[in-house]
Amino acid sequence: MTGPRQDEPAPAIRVLVVEDDPVAAQAHRMYVDRVQGFTVTAVAHTAAEARRLLERDQVGLLLLDLYLPDGHGLQLLRSLRAAGHSADVIAVTSARDLAVVREGVSLGVVQYVLKPFTFATLRDRLVRYSEFRATEGEASGQDEVDRALAALRAPQPAALPKGLSGPTLEAVTRVLRQSGADGVTATIAGGAAGISRITARRYLEHLVDVGRAERRPQYGQVGRPELCYRWLSGGRR
Repeated sequence: MTGPRQDEPAPAIRVLVVEDDPVAAQAHRMYVDRVQGFTVTAVAHTAAEARRLLERDQVGLLLLDLYLPDGHGLQLLRSLRAAGHSADVIAVTSARDLAVVREGVSLGVVQYVLKPFTFATLRDRLVRYSEFRATEGEASGQDEVDRALAALRAPQPAALPKGLSGPTLEAVTRVLRQSGADGVTATIAGGAAGISRITARRYLEHLVDVGRAERRPQYGQVGRPELCYRWLSGGRR
């Protein structure tokens, strides 16, 4: 299998971002537009809006949240397949139910990106998807087929910022999501996650940086105000 000729750059893959959270949607759009070979054509905040956009514009890839205000993302995908839409899908979600993952694969979900994630994580998935999509022609044998599928199905985990670990990020994220609208301070988050306040603050600030949390001052009776962090999507994801 071969890719496009070197002297003929492949056209950018057109992407529709489907995400109801405005902050997350904007972050996802910026992330995709930073990856060479991809361009975001539009952003939809509901399943109905996504359907309307797909009727007027042809896209090759959906960056699809599974929790939409007017239905589950896989319900949207089933209706799109029934209507003849063949775009591939990268699911961007916190859903960890493997039955949902299996159903998504059967409907054309080529990758799952679990929230919260970094730009590097999404870039890795997009680049690998682009490499898989660029393959064409006839495979010389089983090894070449396996290599093509491996590029799509077995991406290497993207590195977090230096000094951060995936398990600790998951623990802090869980604490933050469970805090609801009130949010938590770094002291409370650290105690709940079994880490120091300073370490907890680094992870909380990372979640702010990637658009999954916000910070605000919390004023006490004495001394300087302490920062309070809140999960932006209301703990639903």
